[in-house]
Amino acid sequence: MGSAPAGSDFLQKAGMAEPPMSCDCFVSLPPGSRDDHVIFGKNSDRPRDEVQEVVHYPAASHPPGSMLECTYIQIPQVEQTNAVVLSKPAWMWGAEMGASDKGVCIGNEAVWTREPVAPGEALLGMDLVRLGLERGDSARAALTVITSLLEQHGQGGQCREAPEPFSYHNTFLLVDRSEAWVLETAGRLWVAQKVSEGVKNISNQLTIGSEISTEHPDLRSVAKAQGWWDGEGEFNFSQVFSPENPPARMELAKQRYRGGTELLQQHDGSVTAEVMMSILRDKPSGICMDSGGFCTTGSMVSILPRDTSLPCIHFFTATPDPSRSVFKPFIFSDCPTPVPRVVSPQFGSDDPARKQPRFQSQVDRRHDLYKAHQVALNTMETNPDEGLAVYNILRDLESQCLSEIAAMLSGEIPGEELGDLFFDCVDTEIKFYQ
Repeated sequence: MGSAPAGSDFLQKAGMAEPPMSCDCFVSLPPGSRDDHVIFGKNSDRPRDEVQEVVHYPAASHPPGSMLECTYIQIPQVEQTNAVVLSKPAWMWGAEMGASDKGVCIGNEAVWTREPVAPGEALLGMDLVRLGLERGDSARAALTVITSLLEQHGQGGQCREAPEPFSYHNTFLLVDRSEAWVLETAGRLWVAQKVSEGVKNISNQLTIGSEISTEHPDLRSVAKAQGWWDGEGEFNFSQVFSPENPPARMELAKQRYRGGTELLQQHDGSVTAEVMMSILRDKPSGICMDSGGFCTTGSMVSILPRDTSLPCIHFFTATPDPSRSVFKPFIFSDCPTPVPRVVSPQFGSDDPARKQPRFQSQVDRRHDLYKAHQVALNTMETNPDEGLAVYNILRDLESQCLSEIAAMLSGEIPGEELGDLFFDCVDTEIKFYQ
Protein backbone atom coordinates (compact mmCIF):
# COMPACT_ATOMS: atom_id res chain seq x y z
CA MET A 1 0.00 0.00 0.00
CA GLY A 2 3.09 2.28 0.07
CA SER A 3 3.27 5.68 -1.53
CA ALA A 4 1.41 6.48 -4.73
CA PRO A 5 3.48 6.74 -7.91
CA ALA A 6 3.70 10.04 -9.71
CA GLY A 7 1.18 11.63 -12.07
CA SER A 8 -0.10 9.41 -14.86
CA ASP A 9 1.18 6.18 -13.24
CA PHE A 10 -1.01 7.04 -10.29
CA LEU A 11 -4.00 7.52 -12.61
CA GLN A 12 -3.38 4.11 -14.21
CA LYS A 13 -2.97 2.35 -10.86
CA ALA A 14 -6.06 4.05 -9.42
CA GLY A 15 -8.04 2.78 -12.40
CA MET A 16 -8.19 6.13 -14.16
CA ALA A 17 -7.52 6.54 -17.84
CA GLU A 18 -7.68 10.33 -17.58
CA PRO A 19 -7.79 12.88 -14.77
CA PRO A 20 -10.93 12.40 -12.67
CA MET A 21 -14.11 14.43 -12.50
CA SER A 22 -14.64 16.90 -9.77
CA CYS A 23 -17.41 18.51 -7.76
CA ASP A 24 -17.92 21.22 -5.18
CA CYS A 25 -20.31 21.17 -2.19
CA PHE A 26 -21.15 24.16 0.01
CA VAL A 27 -23.08 24.84 3.18
CA SER A 28 -23.93 27.98 5.12
CA LEU A 29 -25.35 27.76 8.64
CA PRO A 30 -26.41 30.81 10.65
CA PRO A 31 -24.72 33.24 11.31
CA GLY A 32 -23.21 32.64 7.82
CA SER A 33 -26.69 32.82 6.26
CA ARG A 34 -28.60 36.08 5.99
CA ASP A 35 -31.79 34.50 7.37
CA ASP A 36 -32.37 31.78 9.96
CA HIS A 37 -31.85 29.17 7.23
CA VAL A 38 -29.26 26.53 6.45
CA ILE A 39 -28.29 26.80 2.75
CA PHE A 40 -26.84 23.80 0.88
CA GLY A 41 -25.39 23.82 -2.65
CA LYS A 42 -23.63 21.41 -5.00
CA ASN A 43 -22.33 21.34 -8.57
CA SER A 44 -22.03 17.84 -9.94
CA ASP A 45 -19.14 17.73 -12.43
CA ARG A 46 -19.27 14.62 -14.57
CA PRO A 47 -18.44 13.35 -18.10
CA ARG A 48 -19.84 15.95 -20.46
CA ASP A 49 -22.38 13.74 -22.28
CA GLU A 50 -23.77 12.10 -19.16
CA VAL A 51 -27.44 12.96 -18.53
CA GLN A 52 -28.61 13.82 -15.02
CA GLU A 53 -32.29 13.27 -14.21
CA VAL A 54 -34.28 14.59 -11.25
CA VAL A 55 -36.50 11.92 -9.71
CA HIS A 56 -38.86 11.86 -6.73
CA TYR A 57 -39.36 8.55 -4.91
CA PRO A 58 -42.17 8.43 -2.31
CA ALA A 59 -41.72 7.04 1.20
CA ALA A 60 -42.22 3.27 1.23
CA SER A 61 -42.58 0.21 3.46
CA HIS A 62 -40.73 -2.97 2.49
CA PRO A 63 -41.41 -6.58 3.54
CA PRO A 64 -38.94 -7.97 6.10
CA GLY A 65 -36.04 -9.83 4.50
CA SER A 66 -36.33 -8.10 1.12
CA MET A 67 -33.21 -7.24 -0.87
CA LEU A 68 -32.37 -3.93 -2.55
CA GLU A 69 -30.70 -3.78 -5.96
CA CYS A 70 -28.19 -0.89 -5.91
CA THR A 71 -26.09 0.04 -8.97
CA TYR A 72 -23.93 -3.11 -8.86
CA ILE A 73 -24.67 -5.13 -5.74
CA GLN A 74 -27.67 -6.23 -3.66
CA ILE A 75 -27.93 -5.35 0.01
CA PRO A 76 -30.68 -6.02 2.61
CA GLN A 77 -33.52 -3.47 2.41
CA VAL A 78 -34.80 -1.71 5.54
CA GLU A 79 -38.48 -1.82 6.50
CA GLN A 80 -39.17 1.88 5.98
CA THR A 81 -37.56 4.38 3.57
CA ASN A 82 -37.98 8.17 3.45
CA ALA A 83 -39.33 10.09 0.47
CA VAL A 84 -36.41 11.51 -1.53
CA VAL A 85 -35.78 13.80 -4.49
CA LEU A 86 -32.54 13.03 -6.31
CA SER A 87 -30.36 14.53 -9.02
CA LYS A 88 -28.77 11.40 -10.44
CA PRO A 89 -26.79 10.19 -13.45
CA ALA A 90 -29.53 8.36 -15.36
CA TRP A 91 -27.59 5.09 -15.68
CA MET A 92 -27.05 4.39 -11.97
CA TRP A 93 -29.23 3.61 -8.95
CA GLY A 94 -27.49 6.13 -6.71
CA ALA A 95 -27.43 9.93 -6.82
CA GLU A 96 -24.91 12.76 -6.98
CA MET A 97 -27.02 14.84 -4.59
CA GLY A 98 -30.51 15.02 -3.19
CA ALA A 99 -32.81 15.63 -0.25
CA SER A 100 -35.27 13.68 1.88
CA ASP A 101 -38.64 14.68 3.30
CA LYS A 102 -36.88 14.70 6.71
CA GLY A 103 -34.99 17.87 5.72
CA VAL A 104 -31.65 16.15 5.05
CA CYS A 105 -29.43 17.00 2.04
CA ILE A 106 -26.34 15.06 0.95
CA GLY A 107 -23.75 15.53 -1.81
CA ASN A 108 -20.56 13.54 -2.48
CA GLU A 109 -17.15 14.17 -4.05
CA ALA A 110 -14.55 11.91 -5.62
CA VAL A 111 -11.32 11.64 -3.66
CA TRP A 112 -8.10 9.61 -3.79
CA THR A 113 -6.14 8.60 -0.69
CA ARG A 114 -3.19 6.41 0.28
CA GLU A 115 -5.66 3.56 0.71
CA PRO A 116 -5.97 1.98 -2.79
CA VAL A 117 -9.33 1.74 -4.56
CA ALA A 118 -10.33 -1.93 -4.23
CA PRO A 119 -11.04 -3.72 -7.53
CA GLY A 120 -14.45 -5.30 -8.06
CA GLU A 121 -17.99 -4.05 -7.61
CA ALA A 122 -19.28 -2.66 -4.33
CA LEU A 123 -21.41 0.34 -3.33
CA LEU A 124 -20.76 3.51 -5.32
CA GLY A 125 -20.38 6.74 -3.35
CA MET A 126 -23.54 7.81 -5.20
CA ASP A 127 -25.40 4.72 -3.87
CA LEU A 128 -24.32 5.77 -0.36
CA VAL A 129 -25.75 9.29 -0.93
CA ARG A 130 -29.16 7.82 -1.79
CA LEU A 131 -29.03 5.22 1.02
CA GLY A 132 -28.17 7.94 3.54
CA LEU A 133 -31.16 10.01 2.42
CA GLU A 134 -33.59 7.07 2.31
CA ARG A 135 -32.58 5.70 5.71
CA GLY A 136 -31.33 8.60 7.88
CA ASP A 137 -33.75 11.03 9.55
CA SER A 138 -31.02 13.60 10.34
CA ALA A 139 -27.56 14.45 9.00
CA ARG A 140 -25.97 12.57 11.93
CA ALA A 141 -28.21 9.52 11.42
CA ALA A 142 -27.44 9.50 7.67
CA LEU A 143 -23.73 9.58 8.52
CA THR A 144 -24.16 6.46 10.67
CA VAL A 145 -26.10 4.77 7.83
CA ILE A 146 -23.30 5.51 5.35
CA THR A 147 -20.41 4.50 7.61
CA SER A 148 -22.01 1.19 8.63
CA LEU A 149 -22.84 0.30 5.00
CA LEU A 150 -19.27 1.25 4.06
CA GLU A 151 -17.89 -1.15 6.66
CA GLN A 152 -20.27 -3.96 5.63
CA HIS A 153 -20.08 -3.68 1.83
CA GLY A 154 -17.12 -1.45 0.96
CA GLN A 155 -17.06 1.18 -1.79
CA GLY A 156 -16.00 0.74 -5.39
CA GLY A 157 -17.08 -0.13 -8.90
CA GLN A 158 -17.11 1.66 -12.22
CA CYS A 159 -18.02 5.34 -11.70
CA ARG A 160 -18.85 6.31 -15.25
CA GLU A 161 -20.77 4.93 -18.17
CA ALA A 162 -17.77 3.62 -20.14
CA PRO A 163 -15.77 0.39 -20.30
CA GLU A 164 -12.43 2.00 -19.27
CA PRO A 165 -11.89 1.34 -15.55
CA PHE A 166 -12.51 4.40 -13.39
CA SER A 167 -13.33 4.38 -9.68
CA TYR A 168 -12.67 6.41 -6.54
CA HIS A 169 -13.29 6.90 -2.83
CA ASN A 170 -15.68 9.55 -1.56
CA THR A 171 -16.16 12.50 0.72
CA PHE A 172 -19.67 13.63 1.69
CA LEU A 173 -21.36 16.78 2.94
CA LEU A 174 -24.46 15.92 5.01
CA VAL A 175 -26.73 18.76 6.08
CA ASP A 176 -30.00 19.19 8.00
CA ARG A 177 -31.87 22.11 9.59
CA SER A 178 -29.52 22.34 12.55
CA GLU A 179 -26.01 21.13 11.58
CA ALA A 180 -23.71 19.82 8.88
CA TRP A 181 -21.22 16.94 8.83
CA VAL A 182 -18.21 16.46 6.59
CA LEU A 183 -17.50 12.74 6.13
CA GLU A 184 -14.23 11.70 4.47
CA THR A 185 -13.41 8.10 3.58
CA ALA A 186 -10.43 5.97 2.63
CA GLY A 187 -11.62 2.48 1.65
CA ARG A 188 -13.69 1.24 4.61
CA LEU A 189 -12.04 3.75 6.97
CA TRP A 190 -13.63 7.13 7.66
CA VAL A 191 -13.46 10.30 9.70
CA ALA A 192 -16.10 12.98 10.30
CA GLN A 193 -16.25 16.59 11.42
CA LYS A 194 -19.32 18.40 12.73
CA VAL A 195 -20.01 21.95 11.52
CA SER A 196 -22.44 23.87 13.75
CA GLU A 197 -22.18 27.41 12.38
CA GLY A 198 -20.79 29.53 9.56
CA VAL A 199 -19.73 28.50 6.06
CA LYS A 200 -17.91 25.41 4.76
CA ASN A 201 -17.05 23.92 1.35
CA ILE A 202 -15.53 20.67 0.12
CA SER A 203 -13.87 19.78 -3.20
CA ASN A 204 -11.99 16.69 -4.37
CA GLN A 205 -9.53 16.46 -1.51
CA LEU A 206 -9.27 15.60 2.14
CA THR A 207 -10.01 18.63 4.34
CA ILE A 208 -10.31 17.18 7.86
CA GLY A 209 -7.11 17.76 9.84
CA SER A 210 -6.96 17.16 13.59
CA GLU A 211 -10.42 18.59 14.36
CA ILE A 212 -12.12 15.19 14.29
CA SER A 213 -15.59 14.73 15.80
CA THR A 214 -15.84 10.94 15.26
CA GLU A 215 -13.88 8.28 13.38
CA HIS A 216 -13.59 4.60 12.43
CA PRO A 217 -12.30 2.70 15.51
CA ASP A 218 -9.35 1.22 13.54
CA LEU A 219 -8.37 4.43 11.74
CA ARG A 220 -5.24 5.25 13.77
CA SER A 221 -4.05 1.67 14.19
CA VAL A 222 -4.18 1.14 10.40
CA ALA A 223 -2.29 4.41 9.83
CA LYS A 224 0.32 3.29 12.34
CA ALA A 225 0.63 -0.25 10.92
CA GLN A 226 1.15 1.22 7.42
CA GLY A 227 3.90 3.52 8.70
CA TRP A 228 1.89 6.62 7.70
CA TRP A 229 1.75 7.92 11.28
CA ASP A 230 4.23 7.38 14.11
CA GLY A 231 1.54 7.27 16.80
CA GLU A 232 3.33 10.03 18.68
CA GLY A 233 2.38 13.48 17.38
CA GLU A 234 -1.00 14.98 16.63
CA PHE A 235 -3.11 12.86 14.26
CA ASN A 236 -3.94 14.96 11.17
CA PHE A 237 -6.21 12.90 8.89
CA SER A 238 -5.65 14.80 5.63
CA GLN A 239 -1.87 14.81 6.13
CA VAL A 240 -1.73 11.13 7.04
CA PHE A 241 -4.10 9.84 4.31
CA SER A 242 -3.58 12.19 1.32
CA PRO A 243 -1.63 10.52 -1.52
CA GLU A 244 2.02 11.61 -1.75
CA ASN A 245 1.76 12.35 -5.48
CA PRO A 246 -1.90 13.22 -5.98
CA PRO A 247 -3.44 13.07 -9.47
CA ALA A 248 -3.48 16.35 -11.43
CA ARG A 249 -7.23 16.82 -10.98
CA MET A 250 -6.84 16.65 -7.21
CA GLU A 251 -4.22 19.40 -7.44
CA LEU A 252 -6.57 21.49 -9.63
CA ALA A 253 -9.30 20.93 -7.04
CA LYS A 254 -7.17 22.86 -4.54
CA GLN A 255 -7.65 25.99 -6.66
CA ARG A 256 -11.43 25.41 -6.80
CA TYR A 257 -11.50 24.69 -3.07
CA ARG A 258 -9.70 27.97 -2.34
CA GLY A 259 -11.92 29.83 -4.83
CA GLY A 260 -15.04 28.36 -3.20
CA THR A 261 -13.80 29.27 0.27
CA GLU A 262 -13.12 32.86 -0.88
CA LEU A 263 -16.57 33.22 -2.48
CA LEU A 264 -18.26 31.88 0.68
CA GLN A 265 -16.19 34.17 2.90
CA GLN A 266 -17.08 37.21 0.77
CA HIS A 267 -20.75 36.47 1.54
CA ASP A 268 -20.27 35.22 5.12
CA GLY A 269 -23.24 36.56 7.10
CA SER A 270 -25.36 37.21 4.00
CA VAL A 271 -25.64 33.82 2.26
CA THR A 272 -29.03 33.17 0.63
CA ALA A 273 -30.22 30.72 -2.04
CA GLU A 274 -29.48 33.43 -4.66
CA VAL A 275 -25.92 33.84 -3.38
CA MET A 276 -25.41 30.06 -3.47
CA MET A 277 -26.69 29.94 -7.06
CA SER A 278 -24.26 32.72 -8.04
CA ILE A 279 -21.37 30.73 -6.50
CA LEU A 280 -22.38 27.61 -8.46
CA ARG A 281 -22.48 29.74 -11.63
CA ASP A 282 -18.98 31.13 -11.07
CA LYS A 283 -16.74 30.38 -14.07
CA PRO A 284 -13.44 32.12 -13.07
CA SER A 285 -13.01 29.86 -10.00
CA GLY A 286 -13.71 26.73 -12.07
CA ILE A 287 -16.68 25.89 -9.80
CA CYS A 288 -18.92 26.13 -12.87
CA MET A 289 -16.80 23.56 -14.67
CA ASP A 290 -16.25 23.18 -18.37
CA SER A 291 -12.92 21.55 -19.15
CA GLY A 292 -12.05 18.79 -21.57
CA GLY A 293 -14.34 15.81 -21.16
CA PHE A 294 -16.00 17.16 -18.02
CA CYS A 295 -18.58 19.78 -17.17
CA THR A 296 -21.13 20.62 -14.49
CA THR A 297 -23.97 18.28 -15.51
CA GLY A 298 -26.40 19.17 -12.72
CA SER A 299 -26.73 21.66 -9.85
CA MET A 300 -28.73 21.83 -6.63
CA VAL A 301 -29.40 24.49 -3.96
CA SER A 302 -31.55 23.93 -0.85
CA ILE A 303 -33.06 26.20 1.78
CA LEU A 304 -33.52 24.42 5.13
CA PRO A 305 -35.29 26.81 7.55
CA ARG A 306 -34.38 26.34 11.23
CA ASP A 307 -38.11 26.77 11.99
CA THR A 308 -39.50 23.25 11.49
CA SER A 309 -43.00 24.60 10.77
CA LEU A 310 -41.64 25.94 7.46
CA PRO A 311 -41.01 23.64 4.48
CA CYS A 312 -37.56 22.98 3.02
CA ILE A 313 -37.13 24.06 -0.61
CA HIS A 314 -34.81 22.22 -3.02
CA PHE A 315 -33.83 23.81 -6.33
CA PHE A 316 -32.55 21.69 -9.23
CA THR A 317 -31.41 22.60 -12.74
CA ALA A 318 -31.86 19.08 -14.27
CA THR A 319 -29.65 20.43 -17.09
CA PRO A 320 -25.90 21.04 -17.53
CA ASP A 321 -24.04 24.32 -16.95
CA PRO A 322 -25.81 26.34 -14.23
CA SER A 323 -24.61 29.58 -15.83
CA ARG A 324 -26.94 28.71 -18.73
CA SER A 325 -29.62 26.87 -16.75
CA VAL A 326 -32.40 27.84 -14.35
CA PHE A 327 -32.99 26.53 -10.85
CA LYS A 328 -36.49 25.13 -10.31
CA PRO A 329 -37.92 24.63 -6.79
CA PHE A 330 -39.15 21.28 -5.46
CA ILE A 331 -41.15 21.07 -2.21
CA PHE A 332 -42.19 17.76 -0.67
CA SER A 333 -45.97 17.36 -0.42
CA ASP A 334 -48.35 14.47 0.22
CA CYS A 335 -49.07 13.81 -3.43
CA PRO A 336 -46.68 15.79 -5.65
CA THR A 337 -47.44 15.96 -9.38
CA PRO A 338 -45.03 13.61 -11.21
CA VAL A 339 -42.57 15.43 -13.48
CA PRO A 340 -41.79 12.87 -16.23
CA ARG A 341 -40.12 15.50 -18.42
CA VAL A 342 -36.96 15.48 -16.26
CA VAL A 343 -36.90 11.66 -15.94
CA SER A 344 -34.79 9.66 -18.41
CA PRO A 345 -36.12 6.72 -20.42
CA GLN A 346 -35.75 3.25 -18.86
CA PHE A 347 -34.06 0.36 -20.68
CA GLY A 348 -34.73 -2.48 -18.21
CA SER A 349 -32.58 -5.58 -18.59
CA ASP A 350 -31.27 -4.28 -21.95
CA ASP A 351 -29.54 -1.38 -20.20
CA PRO A 352 -25.79 -1.50 -20.97
CA ALA A 353 -25.18 -0.63 -17.29
CA ARG A 354 -26.91 -3.89 -16.30
CA LYS A 355 -25.71 -6.32 -18.96
CA GLN A 356 -22.43 -8.22 -18.42
CA PRO A 357 -19.86 -7.18 -19.50
CA ARG A 358 -21.12 -3.69 -18.71
CA PHE A 359 -21.02 -0.51 -20.83
CA GLN A 360 -20.38 -2.20 -24.18
CA SER A 361 -22.83 0.14 -25.95
CA GLN A 362 -24.44 3.57 -25.54
CA VAL A 363 -28.13 4.44 -25.24
CA ASP A 364 -29.89 7.81 -25.48
CA ARG A 365 -30.76 8.77 -21.90
CA ARG A 366 -31.82 12.37 -22.62
CA HIS A 367 -35.10 13.47 -21.02
CA ASP A 368 -37.43 16.07 -22.58
CA LEU A 369 -36.01 19.06 -20.68
CA TYR A 370 -32.43 18.01 -21.46
CA LYS A 371 -33.23 17.84 -25.21
CA ALA A 372 -35.01 21.21 -25.19
CA HIS A 373 -32.14 22.77 -23.23
CA GLN A 374 -29.58 21.36 -25.72
CA VAL A 375 -31.43 23.08 -28.57
CA ALA A 376 -31.47 26.32 -26.54
CA LEU A 377 -27.71 26.08 -25.84
CA ASN A 378 -27.18 25.58 -29.55
CA THR A 379 -29.22 28.73 -30.26
CA MET A 380 -27.05 30.64 -27.76
CA GLU A 381 -24.00 29.59 -29.79
CA THR A 382 -25.41 30.23 -33.27
CA ASN A 383 -27.76 33.15 -32.54
CA PRO A 384 -26.52 34.75 -29.30
CA ASP A 385 -29.10 37.58 -29.25
CA GLU A 386 -32.11 35.30 -29.53
CA GLY A 387 -30.61 32.71 -27.17
CA LEU A 388 -29.77 35.30 -24.55
CA ALA A 389 -33.23 36.89 -24.76
CA VAL A 390 -34.89 33.55 -23.92
CA TYR A 391 -32.41 32.85 -21.14
CA ASN A 392 -32.94 36.30 -19.60
CA ILE A 393 -36.71 35.75 -19.51
CA LEU A 394 -36.13 32.42 -17.73
CA ARG A 395 -33.72 34.02 -15.26
CA ASP A 396 -36.42 36.63 -14.52
CA LEU A 397 -38.85 33.79 -13.81
CA GLU A 398 -36.26 32.21 -11.51
CA SER A 399 -35.92 35.52 -9.60
CA GLN A 400 -39.71 35.84 -9.37
CA CYS A 401 -39.90 32.32 -8.00
CA LEU A 402 -37.20 33.07 -5.42
CA SER A 403 -39.10 36.20 -4.30
CA GLU A 404 -42.34 34.24 -3.87
CA ILE A 405 -40.55 31.59 -1.85
CA ALA A 406 -38.90 34.26 0.33
CA ALA A 407 -42.36 35.77 0.93
CA MET A 408 -43.76 32.34 1.83
CA LEU A 409 -40.86 31.65 4.23
CA SER A 410 -41.35 34.99 5.96
CA GLY A 411 -45.08 34.27 6.38
CA GLU A 412 -46.35 36.83 3.84
CA ILE A 413 -48.05 34.26 1.58
CA PRO A 414 -49.35 30.73 2.40
CA GLY A 415 -47.29 27.73 1.27
CA GLU A 416 -50.10 25.30 0.34
CA GLU A 417 -50.02 26.21 -3.34
CA LEU A 418 -46.39 25.18 -3.83
CA GLY A 419 -46.58 21.39 -4.29
CA ASP A 420 -46.86 21.70 -8.09
CA LEU A 421 -44.17 24.36 -8.41
CA PHE A 422 -41.49 22.05 -9.81
CA PHE A 423 -43.87 20.65 -12.43
CA ASP A 424 -44.99 24.16 -13.45
CA CYS A 425 -41.43 25.50 -13.72
CA VAL A 426 -40.20 22.58 -15.85
CA ASP A 427 -43.26 22.90 -18.08
CA THR A 428 -42.73 26.66 -18.51
CA GLU A 429 -39.02 26.24 -19.28
CA ILE A 430 -39.70 23.67 -22.04
CA LYS A 431 -42.40 25.93 -23.56
CA PHE A 432 -39.97 28.85 -23.68
CA TYR A 433 -37.33 26.76 -25.43
CA GLN A 434 -39.87 25.72 -28.05
